[in-house]
Amino acid sequence: MSTDLKTATKLAVPGKSGRRKLTYPWILLIIAGALVAVSVLRAVTGTADLTSTGQFGAALSAAVPIGLAGLGGLWSERAGVVNIGLEGMMMLGSFAAGWIGWQHGPWAAALAGVIGGALGGLIHAIATVTFGVDHIVSGVAVNILALGATQYLATLWFGQEGSAAMLAGGNDKQSPPMPDMPSFTVPGLSDWLNSVEGHHWFLVSDLAGILGAAVTNVSWLTLLTIGLFVGTFYVLWRSSFGLRLRSCGEAPVSAESLGVNVYSYKYAAVLVSGALAGLGGAFLSIGVHFYQDGQTGGRGYIGLATMIFGNWRPGGVAMGAGLFGFMDAMQLRSGGPTVHALLLGLAALLAVIALLKLRAAKRTQAALSALAAAVLIGWYFLADTVPLELVEASPYIATLLVLALSAQRLRPPKANGRPYRRGQGT
Repeated sequence: MSTDLKTATKLAVPGKSGRRKLTYPWILLIIAGALVAVSVLRAVTGTADLTSTGQFGAALSAAVPIGLAGLGGLWSERAGVVNIGLEGMMMLGSFAAGWIGWQHGPWAAALAGVIGGALGGLIHAIATVTFGVDHIVSGVAVNILALGATQYLATLWFGQEGSAAMLAGGNDKQSPPMPDMPSFTVPGLSDWLNSVEGHHWFLVSDLAGILGAAVTNVSWLTLLTIGLFVGTFYVLWRSSFGLRLRSCGEAPVSAESLGVNVYSYKYAAVLVSGALAGLGGAFLSIGVHFYQDGQTGGRGYIGLATMIFGNWRPGGVAMGAGLFGFMDAMQLRSGGPTVHALLLGLAALLAVIALLKLRAAKRTQAALSALAAAVLIGWYFLADTVPLELVEASPYIATLLVLALSAQRLRPPKANGRPYRRGQGT
């Protein structure tokens, strides 16, 4: 049956064989090129924090909840269920983590976040899979329901006058503080990399700063997240279970004809999706030691953007989460100077895009890219900083730019978001 499923899945992906695939050498070459570009930008602008251990450590922490939300969306949409409710599932996860965490510690908080997010996924699955509710409508409803439920329960459980939670430091907007989550540092290597970074050598110090973030004060939840990305790839692309699940998102009628219980696989995918988003919400609560109203800050929606940018692949989601995490950390740590330096980097990127479009005989797009590059170069040299409002909005602006630039190469699962009823192909 696996061979038949592979055939059905390939037939549902028109033109797949003609698309050039990125090989590992090309991926490594792109990463090396990006590192050299960032090193040049740091040297030209004199913005040392651009490649510092602190910057990339903060970016790694900011990327984890976004990446988990994007990975959750990937599971759901690979099975054919659009999950706009990732933000609400993150809210449920962060609230559950704050509720359990102050009583039983951070590891129990992480487990509670997984359960809370899975509960949101279950609601979405019942609505979309069992009752056939429009996926977008159901996802928005989950977001609204989660927002109202967490605000009500926070007032009820954390903000009651004289309650144990209030006496422990809680109020109607946040939970009492929880203990710190353990982290690890590689002794010796961390100090050596920090020393190399301090010399500000071209490329070498930049690489040391990036590697230093991976061995200095890293949360165990971050390592768990990396394992979940690797595990997702092997489960969805290297196992018969993953093949059946992906067939539900590409050709559910064909999968059903080959004996796949499409409903069961869709339920499993959406539950895993909610659990991953809930863990992302728990990471936010554990990171600051308490749940707080409005804590997710739209990261569920940015996670959805990373899934689209990543073309519904774990590696692409990881790269997108890293990019958005970097922008988020940058505006929190460095603010105006670093964002100002990135104007020059963005101008260079647009100039390269303009040349590529011109080579492809797309003169209008090439002219627009070149004009935008010229405007950014002028802005960089005429101003010493950027407005605070633009700094705060930089992660969201990056989201829009990346999606706009990558829109033409996207190929979502063919049956994603389409209504499916058992036996409809007969």
